[in-house]
Amino acid sequence: MKKRKIALVVGTRPDIIKTAPIIRYLEENKADYFVVHTGQHYSYELDKIFFEELQLPQPKYRLDVKSVGPHRQGTHTGTLLLKMEEVLLKELPDVVLVHGDTNSALAGALLTSKISTTRAYTGYNIKLGHVEAGLRSYDRTMPEEVNRVICDHLSDYLFAPTESARQNALKEGIDEKKIFVVGNTIVDSVRQNLEISEEKKQLLNDLGLEPKKYALATVHRQENVDDKARYKGILEGLGKISKELGIKVAYPIHPRAKKMMEEFNLEKPKGVLFTEPVGFLEFLQLEANAKITITDSGGVQEESCILNVPCITVRDNTERPETLEMGANVLAGADPEKILECAKKMLKPGTINWESPFGDGKSAERICKLLLEQHT
Repeated sequence: MKKRKIALVVGTRPDIIKTAPIIRYLEENKADYFVVHTGQHYSYELDKIFFEELQLPQPKYRLDVKSVGPHRQGTHTGTLLLKMEEVLLKELPDVVLVHGDTNSALAGALLTSKISTTRAYTGYNIKLGHVEAGLRSYDRTMPEEVNRVICDHLSDYLFAPTESARQNALKEGIDEKKIFVVGNTIVDSVRQNLEISEEKKQLLNDLGLEPKKYALATVHRQENVDDKARYKGILEGLGKISKELGIKVAYPIHPRAKKMMEEFNLEKPKGVLFTEPVGFLEFLQLEANAKITITDSGGVQEESCILNVPCITVRDNTERPETLEMGANVLAGADPEKILECAKKMLKPGTINWESPFGDGKSAERICKLLLEQHT
């Protein structure tokens, strides 16, 4: 049997974090693989340090295709297609593995499928795998929802994190033979990196934070920070949490969120500590030691659940319904009073009594074995 060559496509920090356990498994097993980093977020230097921090080998390819604005989806995706095509036609992997719901995942999925449609006269037949398959918010106004649906329907291997995600894919008519419930690699990543991150605990002292006596906020999604009324409401909600509950709120602010805050001339609420973005290991320490998290990030919803930290999601829906069902998370939208009400609810004694629904920390091993053991 031919040894399979696997291409891993990443574009954002969450992609790298969740793909890290897959990279480690492939490295340990001396598999034939390479990483394509599209550069969708941040800079070359920052991401180079990020790979070093997670003790990962540097990507073989860096495309440096940043998002140029939320309204230029075609430009971004089209540029990704052009640059990624050069790499895939040069390398001709057997499998391309994309992750999540980014434009990088969409471009990787589209390109892989389009190349494979030429196999009748080129012989090229690249399989496509999608990690975090089957997640649905059922809100097609979000670009992420469109991306994840397309990726699923193009994929040969759908790696669903939960049975609920599997059911979502089945309802859309996807062949059940293509769907594998493997858990979520974020569990692998949190477990692998939590110990490494202990040396970053000094950050709490540097910021004047005491364990379990502060809230941690992350707000960066387009539908929140690009909407003045919503962003204003969320910031006011953070201020109310600080005032009413008597705790600091740490907010490592995303560059785009900072830019929009300045453009909208929004005030910094009292009690909210704005910091520069931090590395994943520092952020993991901030999460693990927080009293509560307030976020619009899917990854933070999962991580908080795994770390037994109550979570408030400042969105109107979520593609992580399991966290809601288990009582680890609650939807608050962007209304400041609702955000405060949810914080009080989640901090009632006895609230933390759930078990993570995202698997046992062996998701990367399952994914890699399925890919490496399949015949081409």
